[in-house]
Amino acid sequence: MKFTHTLSHYERNSHMAYIKYVQGVPMKNMFRFLALLLATVLISPSQSYPQSGWISQTSGTTNPLFAVSFTDANTGTVVGEIGTILRTTNGGATWVSQTSGTTNHLFGVSFTDANTGTAVGDGGTIRRTTNGGATWESQTSGTTQQLGGVSFTDANTGTAVGGSGTIRRTTNGGAIWVSQSSGTTNFLFGVSFTDANTGTAVGFGGTIRRTTNGGATWVSQTSGTANWLLGVSFTDANTGTAVGLNGTILRTTTGGVTSVQEDPRADSKLPENFALEQNYPNPFNPTTEIRFQIAEVRSQRSEVSHLSLKVYDLLGREVATLVNEEMKAGSYETTFDATGMASGVYFYRLQAGQFVQTKKLLLLR
Repeated sequence: MKFTHTLSHYERNSHMAYIKYVQGVPMKNMFRFLALLLATVLISPSQSYPQSGWISQTSGTTNPLFAVSFTDANTGTVVGEIGTILRTTNGGATWVSQTSGTTNHLFGVSFTDANTGTAVGDGGTIRRTTNGGATWESQTSGTTQQLGGVSFTDANTGTAVGGSGTIRRTTNGGAIWVSQSSGTTNFLFGVSFTDANTGTAVGFGGTIRRTTNGGATWVSQTSGTANWLLGVSFTDANTGTAVGLNGTILRTTTGGVTSVQEDPRADSKLPENFALEQNYPNPFNPTTEIRFQIAEVRSQRSEVSHLSLKVYDLLGREVATLVNEEMKAGSYETTFDATGMASGVYFYRLQAGQFVQTKKLLLLR
């Protein structure tokens, strides 16, 4: 595989040249490029780091390795270039090569127990094992797009993501993979589910998509970065970390929901009524402030059971979740960041118990 762009001495030391070079790599070669970059710059076999807390292990291959999945301290599987699959049952003291049955690059892998796992890769490749990798069977993904990541929450329920916003979902161990609408055409590199319903996918240009209903709908979230996000991991429905180019690390403890703070204009008296104010500025580009009030609910000790503030397009499709939590009575404000969204009319709706109010906002590029 050959890249034809050559950098001058000056360009090699230029951050902008690095970005230009990365953007010039064909998407089908993207994972290989990233792995080679890491292998060349960060993990030179001739170097040792005696003070590091990371100990080098012998993989038995020089092929780039793209993903890893462990189910306990000893049992793990690694996948990589040209269909490479390696397996350890002793914490990596030894890595044994397995036959994947494909020469396509494998970019993602997910095991739910020591025996049951799925690997995904080039050209919509999906490989499945139920015996710890002794055999890997081919599955039909229904796409030829490159699949970059996969996440299973049990032996049957899993999601794979990839090129052009591709999302595939199975609830029967991969016997059938069903297409889902991600709402983006950006490449999705990584995905993480914490249960059958709750998952997050990340990708090109800082893309983040979130579902709380098993992928029936995927909602855009604001990442605050244009850097490519290459991986994501959640430990529960709210707590997760996404990583990407240029050292990007993003952390959430709210399930990716935009932070909300008390309105500094409000006095200390609790509001007597629920209210949703008009956003300001309006029209806006790309951010606007939305203020709202939550009245005291005596039967619930100044708390509402649940409050949501969501944004919808003209077709009624949910495009962003700004608030989705229990909140005490008070006055609040939050920021809606529409970076990456098309110009046009949108609606934002506040729902708190029996109170529902909707207002219109206008995004102008």
